[in-house]
Amino acid sequence: MTMREPEAPADLNVDVLVIGAGPVGGTLATALATAGVSVMVVDAQALAPMELPAFDGRAYAVAASSRNLLAAAGLWDLLPGEPCPITGIRVSDGRLGERASPLHLHFDAASMGEEAFGWMVEARSLRVALNARLAALPGLHLAAPMTAEVERRAGGATARLSDGRTVRARLVVSAEGRRSALRAAAGIGAARLDYRTDGIVCAIAHERPHRGTALEAFLPNGPFAQLPLADASPEGDSERALAAREGFPHASAIVWSERSSLAPHFMAMEPPAFEREVMRRMGDHLGRVRLVGGRWSYPLSALQAMRFTDTRLALVGDAAHGIHPIAGQGLNVGLRDVAALAELIIEAKTAGEDVGAPALLSAYQAQRRPDAILMLGATHALERLFGNDMAPVRIARRLGIAAVDRIPALKGFFARRAMGFAGGTASGLLGGRGIMPAG
Repeated sequence: MTMREPEAPADLNVDVLVIGAGPVGGTLATALATAGVSVMVVDAQALAPMELPAFDGRAYAVAASSRNLLAAAGLWDLLPGEPCPITGIRVSDGRLGERASPLHLHFDAASMGEEAFGWMVEARSLRVALNARLAALPGLHLAAPMTAEVERRAGGATARLSDGRTVRARLVVSAEGRRSALRAAAGIGAARLDYRTDGIVCAIAHERPHRGTALEAFLPNGPFAQLPLADASPEGDSERALAAREGFPHASAIVWSERSSLAPHFMAMEPPAFEREVMRRMGDHLGRVRLVGGRWSYPLSALQAMRFTDTRLALVGDAAHGIHPIAGQGLNVGLRDVAALAELIIEAKTAGEDVGAPALLSAYQAQRRPDAILMLGATHALERLFGNDMAPVRIARRLGIAAVDRIPALKGFFARRAMGFAGGTASGLLGGRGIMPAG
């Protein structure tokens, strides 16, 4: 009996090749495939398994516009558990050891006729939804862990995968993050800014309810944010369930900016000492707190690519831009890239046009680069303004906060920014009025 040689992996022809299966790349792929565009997704890392612990402390603030996109991509309804709505935002200015200034800014979604400014979605929940949707969609091919050598020409792109397959595509999208190899290979430069601060990310359980309100406290060493999470069930043996049974039934995510020289000190603290430092910055309005899940720390910097496109190439998310987390808009800006690019691709596909044509890429850059630059400039200005502890500047910004709180038109402008509805975004996928799923 003669042994047969194993069959070689089949080559593929797709409309779009997405490099990177994270939240931005994965959402783009699912949005396109939902609308009938053929997609290949390649990621060098294995997708995080669904068997990860039920809670690890990381979460995303998903703006209202981004929720519309996740719904259009078929992801929102697949999220395990209910995302927590952000129905209020309180902005204050303070210093450690002092009470927060009474001159504050408060946004209330109901008073502005909105359901919520956004929703807090646990990082694992979004990964679970992405994994399920990526596996279920016809016309979507996934390769992870896998690497690809990409060659782009005017007539199309070819990728040679590490398993021997060849993939031909009309467009390649880099969703690889800030160290994008495709951006570097295209010779696209990027301006960078190091803030010399670290972001400390964790979650806390607390005694009193947050009532859907987020806190942004501006402190001399950097902003401190408390973001509401859904309450924990006391059932089970997870850290959050244990905390709930012991009188800490409510939870919030913490995003804390600290000087890079001091961040390792806080990261090394025992939980009780770390919890006291959280309360020093947040105040006691949520009662006693308990650290749950892990702690993460990463350096904060800004990045802006000099252009978002090249021949048969588009950059999205952190491959194109990165901003300070002071306004919690990093993921949302990336999802606005996804909405704009997906809408252009779907329209071109429906019209029988080339989804990687120069005109399409020019339209994408024209839509997205100004908004990304505006967000980078705004977050940078906020970081500089609120990181200044000089008395005249501190007094002026507190008066400014109070003034905005008393001017409805200005409050409405900032509220719509928080919800992600801004100029330069695609109306269809963001507003829910655009191209419907293919099936």
